[in-house]
Amino acid sequence: MTVSLSILVFLPLAAGFAGAFVPRGMARWLVLGATVGVLALAVWTIADYPSAGGGLRYATDAKWIPELGIRYSLGVDGLNLFLIALTALLWVVATFAATLREWERPRLFFFHMALAETAVLGAFCAQDLVLFVFFFDLMLVPFYFLIGAWGGRRRVQATTKLVIYTLVGSLLMLAGAVALGVLATPEGAHVSFSLADLAHRTVGKGTQEWIFLLFAAAFLVKAPAFPFHGWMPDAYRAAPIPVLLVFSAVLSKVGMYGFLRIVLPIMPDASQHFQELMIAIAVVSILYGSVLAFTQDDVRLVVGYSSVAQLGWILLGIFALDLEGKGAQGALLQMVNHGLVVAPLFLIIAALAVRADGSESLSRIGGAAFRAPVLAGLFLIVALATLAMPGSSNFVGELLILFGAFSTKIAFGLVASAGVALAAVYMIRLYQRSMHNRVGPGVEPRDLTRGELVPIAALVAVIVALGVYPHFIVRRTEASTVPQVTGAAIIQHARTRGATYFVHDGEGAYFEKAKP
Repeated sequence: MTVSLSILVFLPLAAGFAGAFVPRGMARWLVLGATVGVLALAVWTIADYPSAGGGLRYATDAKWIPELGIRYSLGVDGLNLFLIALTALLWVVATFAATLREWERPRLFFFHMALAETAVLGAFCAQDLVLFVFFFDLMLVPFYFLIGAWGGRRRVQATTKLVIYTLVGSLLMLAGAVALGVLATPEGAHVSFSLADLAHRTVGKGTQEWIFLLFAAAFLVKAPAFPFHGWMPDAYRAAPIPVLLVFSAVLSKVGMYGFLRIVLPIMPDASQHFQELMIAIAVVSILYGSVLAFTQDDVRLVVGYSSVAQLGWILLGIFALDLEGKGAQGALLQMVNHGLVVAPLFLIIAALAVRADGSESLSRIGGAAFRAPVLAGLFLIVALATLAMPGSSNFVGELLILFGAFSTKIAFGLVASAGVALAAVYMIRLYQRSMHNRVGPGVEPRDLTRGELVPIAALVAVIVALGVYPHFIVRRTEASTVPQVTGAAIIQHARTRGATYFVHDGEGAYFEKAKP
């Protein structure tokens, strides 16, 4: 059986369109069924993918706009395999959570949920730069409506900030993508935006540097990383929980994935040139996000600022640029880990708010554990995984990132290590105040209902399984992840030793040449 990536990408959107023609109450179940179908395809893809890793598989490659060298090109390798699976799993969870609520204009709500999944899957599967930019920009459309139409208080302000930040970043990336495709084209050759072609073509170091900054702006806004996170607090407060779940757990990874898929292999000189800048942003994000998470009373913002810190860890791993690629492997593993822990955290926040008369304030939701042992137990597992306790997959991810950072930028790695202690502070505070404080006024402690238990327990089961065997991901991703950073890592390693002369072999690799 061959997995058709076009079916995997567009099945949710097809279900969203079909929902407009079925009875009002059926649209949600149709979209939920499509997300389950996507998850089944993603699981089959993992089962069929070589356990030792492999190259690009299940490729679809056809002309799209041939006059401009743009192709409809999709593929799966170790770099995007588990991000596709993460997207599929969390969209099932979010859509299931959404089906348990009543929405105004439900057909339109579930259409936008379906469109959002198609856009994210398309961005992860795209093997053409313009196609990636298309799906990257398309993601903004459904979330603008999901937050602006179905969000809470100050949703207009939230969507305005979201659009301004994201649209500016997207326009900068579009300009960078066009410039990269045109300027990388050898004289007499045809323009191509294929990621494979661009990795084999070269552009000057100065050109790489300004194009790098255009891409970095878009990806850091999407993450979000400090200081590009100004849209985050309002959006996190306003978004409905099912929307916020996928927004925080999945969309933030598209920017980090873009660094690994596009920036490092195509612009290695610029990646090495701006290495310290990106690592500084990563370290500041870790410390800033951790400190802000500790000071928040709004539970959503505790998780929101903790995500800024966690994405700082991912950025640190990507730009460690160690020759063995441990930092990049840890970053990819941490992308999956972060999504798996953030999703149940938001579901638990929703459950706590129901028991606290709608309040999401830490000062008012205390004491929920007294009559809710299952909720408290599942929350404890998620909290321990979030703060990267030994025995969790998060611990392995952060360890790989620190190995990579210590091998190239030990000073930054040591400062970032403080984030481990800060994570323990804000997550233990969140758990203790919500579970074991005195019962707050208006709080009715009770355990999870079946509808609340099923998605949380399913995600906790995946967290525990990866904690037992994180090598399941690492082994399948290594062969695809390490080559993405090889060019920049070789340049970093050689320049550290005082060499400045490199030869590009025409196949995407860089080799140090002896100095005359």
